[in-house]
Amino acid sequence: MREQTSFRIFRWVVLVPAVLFTVVPLYVMVSTAVKPLGDVLGEFRWVPKTITLQPFVDIWSTVPLAHYFVNSLVVTTSATALSVVIAIFASYAISRYRFRGKGAFSGVVLATQMFPGVLFLLPLFLIFVNIDKSLGFTLLYQTRLGLIATYLTFTLPFSIWMLASYLNGIPRDLDESARVDGASAMGALFRIILPSARPGIIAVAVYSFMTAWGEILFASQMTNSASRTLSVGLQSYSTEANVYWNQVMAASLVVSVPIVVGFMFLQRYLVAGLTAGAVK
Repeated sequence: MREQTSFRIFRWVVLVPAVLFTVVPLYVMVSTAVKPLGDVLGEFRWVPKTITLQPFVDIWSTVPLAHYFVNSLVVTTSATALSVVIAIFASYAISRYRFRGKGAFSGVVLATQMFPGVLFLLPLFLIFVNIDKSLGFTLLYQTRLGLIATYLTFTLPFSIWMLASYLNGIPRDLDESARVDGASAMGALFRIILPSARPGIIAVAVYSFMTAWGEILFASQMTNSASRTLSVGLQSYSTEANVYWNQVMAASLVVSVPIVVGFMFLQRYLVAGLTAGAVK
């Protein structure tokens, strides 16, 4: 009984402040999004004096938010698809085959996650600029293609490592049974292994999508007005004359919808994939 009471006290002392720490900023964000700009710049009120949905209408005309949304969707979806496809083949090779340099390759893949992303900014910039200069036209620098390649540099290593750990937990007897039945290596992969690894694949896809969707460091330096993404485009609501805080909050809510909806539908797969990959 004493332990139960202690746990109950611990729950109220720790969990309640943690929940408030999460919920209060979200409430301020939502309440600011439905206020006129004058009320936002005036005295702060927990309960909005006037509620309006006009900021959700104005966000599309103040800045080209729809254009930024399309850029983010194209870049993020492409980076996620490529990351998943490449990770499937790379992790299958690591998990099922022995080849020279396997240990070194696995170590390098894992080691790339130990460095902060900012260290790769200057090297990627120089690589993209020199490639474009040699080609005579802009292919990578400040383009959506270059941003997709950039995101692959830090979503792909973790995807390979996590999916390889998941595939290690799938019995090799399944592969051998498929090969005995006449299936090729690729046939065993697509017909047997991938259906069994669905939670791990979905976890990799969700991780890649969430990482690319909210990334701002590389997007702010490797894009221009034509290839700008949402994370950078939100800064356009701040001008020399004013900052449209209500539109910033409204736009932030809008751009968060794809992540929140996707996470709600795929949460059980994400948890299962991450847990299995970590344990196995």
